[in-house]
Amino acid sequence: MAMAYPPNANGGAGSPKENKNNGDSSKTFGVSNGEVTDSEPPVVTTDRYGFLGGNQYTDPEFERRLPQEKLRKRETKWLDMFVNWDKWMSKRFKKVKERCRKGVPPSLRARAWQHLCGSFFIMEQNKGVFEEYLRLPGDPKCIDDINKDLDRQFPLHEMFLSKGGVGQESLFEVLKAYTIHRPVEGYCQAQAPIAALLLMHMPVEQAFWCLVVICDKYITGYYSPGLEAVQLDGDVLFGLLKKTSPSVYKHMRKQQIEPIMFMTEWFMCVYTRTLPWTVVLRLWDQFLCEGVKVLFRVGLVLLKVVLEGQDKLSQCPSFFDTLERLRLRNLPVELQDEDFLFRESLRLGVTERDMEREHHKQIARRKAAKEAKEKEKQLASGQGATGKMESRTKRRS
Repeated sequence: MAMAYPPNANGGAGSPKENKNNGDSSKTFGVSNGEVTDSEPPVVTTDRYGFLGGNQYTDPEFERRLPQEKLRKRETKWLDMFVNWDKWMSKRFKKVKERCRKGVPPSLRARAWQHLCGSFFIMEQNKGVFEEYLRLPGDPKCIDDINKDLDRQFPLHEMFLSKGGVGQESLFEVLKAYTIHRPVEGYCQAQAPIAALLLMHMPVEQAFWCLVVICDKYITGYYSPGLEAVQLDGDVLFGLLKKTSPSVYKHMRKQQIEPIMFMTEWFMCVYTRTLPWTVVLRLWDQFLCEGVKVLFRVGLVLLKVVLEGQDKLSQCPSFFDTLERLRLRNLPVELQDEDFLFRESLRLGVTERDMEREHHKQIARRKAAKEAKEKEKQLASGQGATGKMESRTKRRS
């Protein structure tokens, strides 16, 4: 099984673990980036996304909503696009992208996401496949790992509150079916929050095919053993950081902080455990339209906001201080503003071509390092063989 989270700086597992309240009503709790903590009192009513509390909870008093008239106009435009989807995607993709950046209307988000990623059409071509997967037993090790993780996914969301409830049962079905669909990958912890997010918006079979497409076409190889694809994208992110925020890049290099130490959860969970929920949904609208480059742009803004500036860097004099800041436990107020985050992500001056160039550069660098290592290994092996031959010659003489 691929591990979703690397070891943290303190040597413990980096995977967030939620500890349930075990029915102790006198004990208050909250959620920090998906983790249950003994910090804030529970919220009695759910927000409009289904959260009862924690960092994902959206306070209705501070939530910005579109005027109903504007929302209805956007819904009409999206409904029109669904009717002629192929035409819009092939001939007017720029307009589709523009509308995704503004945010998909909540009432049409499930339908839009399935059209954007293409899972709607793949599901139509594979009728009965999901039901067949559910009838199969699955790999016992994967099944056991999935069961252990079920009640750790958004424990303060109304869908996943009850152990063994409908939400957790649906989550189990999606994750189990994926391990059968992709047996080589099996189950990875970071798939669970993505599947849970999808289930908040669509039925179980639709969520499954959406997960399949995301893993196959968007974050290809992220859940394979060894996390090579994630490590490569981490190096690409660092290379882009050198261009956008040289001082932050220099600071992190000096402290020997590697990308895999902080960006793994960001990318593998597609920020579902990192950002406020309104921001997560806007990010997913763009991600499913534009692809993985959205993850890079958002990651660069996070690094810039959290660390850029002498005052911020001076507060992180050590390796551990910087890593703690990058865990985003106390999210800067700017990053709680969805308009700010996406506006800044488009102002970075990083083009798709820049990303492709950096990607090829990092692939070449990795290839050269691998070849050098193989050459060194062969040389050492050759020297060892020569030494043994000389030893035998001396003994014979």
